[in-house]
Amino acid sequence: MPGSPPTNDLKPYFCVLNDLDGSILWSRMFGNDHPVVLDIGCGRGMFLVKHAEDHPELNILGIEIDYREGRHGAARLQRRHLNNARVLGGDARIALEKYVPPRSVHEAYILFPDPWWKRRHRRRRLFTDVFVHHVREVLRPDGVLNAWTDVEEYFEVIAALMNHHPGFIALEPPEEKPAAHDLDYHTSFERKRRQAGETIYRGRWKKKNIEPS
Repeated sequence: MPGSPPTNDLKPYFCVLNDLDGSILWSRMFGNDHPVVLDIGCGRGMFLVKHAEDHPELNILGIEIDYREGRHGAARLQRRHLNNARVLGGDARIALEKYVPPRSVHEAYILFPDPWWKRRHRRRRLFTDVFVHHVREVLRPDGVLNAWTDVEEYFEVIAALMNHHPGFIALEPPEEKPAAHDLDYHTSFERKRRQAGETIYRGRWKKKNIEPS
């Protein structure tokens, strides 16, 4: 279950899909026309908060299916008065298909999506042909998708979907730098895995300007 419904105490930092009355108007949500970044599956918001702090020139929308996790991230934004970031509670697949305007997103991050280990649950994985299609639809020309996971098999699935899609081109993955301190990570999950000595698989893909045939 996604958790209890939201109350008004976190608005405008937190809303759910049912609060939307149609396609998102970014200038209404953020009060400006800055480039938009999506953090799909933002969890408790460690990356969302850090990216918003580091990039005041960007607007960042986190999407989180678990309301309790999403509200936690929104509360962090509220405490820091980070007006360039918001959290949307709900299924990212529905958000991309119905609410995020086409060709309006500068960059999207999907960091450590649930691998759904059991074979009978693999259909629940976020990365599918349909999901990749919807991501491409919302990205602007030359928009970038970033995907990271610590599960090699899942990364191979992601890379196969992205590398064989005619609407994307692979970019060099970001360089992994040693952490300067315990908070110098993008997510708490990344911190846990890297401190355990595990490999993080990172991919970046850019949307091609031409439409796939």
